[in-house]
Amino acid sequence: MPASTTPTDSARINLRTSPEAKALIERAAAIMGSTVSSFMLQNAYEAARRLVAQQEVLTLSDRDRDAFLNALENPPEPTQALVDLMRAKP
Repeated sequence: MPASTTPTDSARINLRTSPEAKALIERAAAIMGSTVSSFMLQNAYEAARRLVAQQEVLTLSDRDRDAFLNALENPPEPTQALVDLMRAKP
């Protein structure tokens, strides 16, 4: 949480939906024993967290991790194309 916010700060999110979706969300919230707002916030937050993590975290297999670390520790000699590219002026 940024330093300029406090635990009591809040922001509003408004949305419109179909009556069918609203009824289903209300039913699901009731099953969970929570308010519609709490149910929607919890589920939207978790979905957003997973999506952002999928975009920001790279997971490698052991084999791929070892290959990556080996390439960092033992880089190949640059190809002529790479040398030419690095010499090119922007």
